[in-house]
Amino acid sequence: MTLAIFLSALAMTAIVGVRYLLASGGFALATRLRHPGLYRGLDRQIRREIGWSLASAAIYGVPAGIVAWGWAHRGWTRIYADAHAFPLWYLPVAVLLYLLAHDAWFYWTHRWMHRPALFRRMHIVHHASRPPTAWAAMSFHPFEAITGAVVIPGLVFLIPIHVGALGLVLAIMTVMGVTNHMGWEVWPRWVWRGPLGAWLITASHHQRHHERYHCNFGLYFRHWDRLCGTDAGLGGFAPPEGPNRS
Repeated sequence: MTLAIFLSALAMTAIVGVRYLLASGGFALATRLRHPGLYRGLDRQIRREIGWSLASAAIYGVPAGIVAWGWAHRGWTRIYADAHAFPLWYLPVAVLLYLLAHDAWFYWTHRWMHRPALFRRMHIVHHASRPPTAWAAMSFHPFEAITGAVVIPGLVFLIPIHVGALGLVLAIMTVMGVTNHMGWEVWPRWVWRGPLGAWLITASHHQRHHERYHCNFGLYFRHWDRLCGTDAGLGGFAPPEGPNRS
């Protein structure tokens, strides 16, 4: 059993790592095609981002692998494969519940990481990406990666979700994590400048967090920032001058 769990964790680590490389690599290529030169001079930073992100992939893979093994062999979790086990209307509801729960966890742990002592010891790894690139989405200190790695594996024990809906949650998490760090808006202007953008987080909103630090802490939605007075609106994309661009 121990070997089987280890192999499951190893397999999930590989899946998370490959998913990161494909998603970040794909959007980095899109950046090169759409905005040539945007990441010029950031080669050393990008190598660091990839290194930290692959370490985070291993950390994310361990709880995911344990939960995957338990679901497949012991019936752990509330993941279900029969689409008719719950009403069909529950499929999108479950996705929304997971996103809302994940967003709440991220907002408060993210604010916690900005306490001076924790920031200096951990969160500074992520904020060393100045400006952030498509490779920075998982660039975390290992202890910070642990706080992110336990969320979805924890939720599957609490909230029923179809395995396909869970895959959609993970896809949304991956795409938004990468696109929010790209340094430009991949979405049409009507999305991030319109009514939808008033509640959803895109690169413009998260860019301001990397500019000012003590604002815009959310992951998917802006409601926690609005409720807690930490929403500072949308940022710009003028590349800052500094040693990282040399």
